Amino acid sequence: MRVIPEMKVVVVGAGYAGMLAANRVARKVRAAEVTVVNPRPDFVERVRLHQQVAGTAVAATPIAAMLRTGVALRVGAVDRIADGRVVLGDGTSLSFDWAFLAVGSTVRPLPGTVPVGTWEGAERARALLASLTPGSTVTVVGGGATGIETAAEVAGARPDLTVRIVGPAVADGFTGRAYRKVRAGLERLRVEITDDSVTAAADGVVHLRSGVSLISDLTLWAIVSGVPDLATRSGLTVDGDGRAVVEASLRSVDDERIFAVGDCAAVPGARFACALAGPQAAHAVDNVARLIAGRTPTPYTPRYIARAVTLGRDNAVGQFTRRDDTLRRAHVSGRTGVVIKELASRGGKYGARTGTGA
Repeated sequence: MRVIPEMKVVVVGAGYAGMLAANRVARKVRAAEVTVVNPRPDFVERVRLHQQVAGTAVAATPIAAMLRTGVALRVGAVDRIADGRVVLGDGTSLSFDWAFLAVGSTVRPLPGTVPVGTWEGAERARALLASLTPGSTVTVVGGGATGIETAAEVAGARPDLTVRIVGPAVADGFTGRAYRKVRAGLERLRVEITDDSVTAAADGVVHLRSGVSLISDLTLWAIVSGVPDLATRSGLTVDGDGRAVVEASLRSVDDERIFAVGDCAAVPGARFACALAGPQAAHAVDNVARLIAGRTPTPYTPRYIARAVTLGRDNAVGQFTRRDDTLRRAHVSGRTGVVIKELASRGGKYGARTGTGA
């Protein structure tokens, strides 16, 4: 009887892409010894961090409860990936035959603001928000989906506060009636909308590009930008945003043993989006299975369906897109939008836990 040698797979990062990759490898490559490395022991649902901030939901689930039997977890920071080894911050290392770089994206907040796009920032924001007295003012910086959902959730949970959202063009990721419904939804929650850029935030004052200064008791930074510098530290080729440059198959252009997936991968046509993380991870794992079987890996193409935001617990707006992410006129809103958005959020977690997706 021929003995199949054990194959070592290391997944760096335990977000949507990392968790799906680890569980899918365990399903599809039976001889694989899979280890997930993450700086914390919890899987964080990025799409629920605004609820974590407002105290309306818990965005973290123990990773151990989401991994398939036999998949190992190593809690720790990764210093670099090089020469077939993942080197951790404590000096220890893990060898691999295949590795998945799935460290996601990060935030670069202005001094004087609290970021809500990371677990640590969201937890700090939650504590500070809970300590605010009635009549206090919360300023949310960022007019994209993260800012809109954060402002709406805080306003819904704390109607005793004054909540404002500031961005160069709030809700400009939508068009037509969908755009108007997003802004109307914010206004129904009594969120003040300011279309301007923040230049500084210090000592309870938010300074705008227009020269206006706003008093703020708590300023939340809700702009996701950039990625962790692990790819750069590892000597991999990166683009201008620090994302690992990959071939069409999602394999690193520098090391054929490394696949990069999710926000940290420089995939043409892809933007920061949880909706792309799972499909990329699934495609990368399937390509590893193809390579192991002696077949040629296939190219990945981003496929978009819609853009959506929740506006509190009872309203959401979703606008459908073409596959290339250009917007269609069709949209949904209200309770129908809430149901669709919630199903999508639950589906993302289900895919991560089961290793399913396409």
